[in-house]
Amino acid sequence: MNTKIYKLVLSLTDNLLAADQEQNQSRFDGYYLKLKQLCEANENTHKDHPVQWETLADFTNDLALAITIYEQALVKAKAIDSKDFCSSIGYSIAALKVELGDKTAAIEHLEKAKISCNEIVDKELKAEIHDLLEDLKAENS
Repeated sequence: MNTKIYKLVLSLTDNLLAADQEQNQSRFDGYYLKLKQLCEANENTHKDHPVQWETLADFTNDLALAITIYEQALVKAKAIDSKDFCSSIGYSIAALKVELGDKTAAIEHLEKAKISCNEIVDKELKAEIHDLLEDLKAENS
């Protein structure tokens, strides 16, 4: 990933978190717009990367829209064969699907994320994927 873009995404993330903490919706909206514009400007270029899109989805309050953005990020993660991003994005989609009451889709995303996470070092994410998947399967039994 381009270092300048990574640093910009990180800076925007810090600013979004600070605005949220301060409950300053106007500042939050401004930083969110900047992040969205960055994603759109880099889309389908050599600067395009799933971290931009995953971050944008993380800060999207509309759950259905967030899922759509996560799905864009997932396509980009698969394109660069990033197991880490496939795992984290898949988990995020599944968590939102649970919130929206779509447990079947959540299980499907978690099963794919579980396959991806076999090749990552993040034990905490692996455990979260495993635990949510087991909980949902137990509920469906």
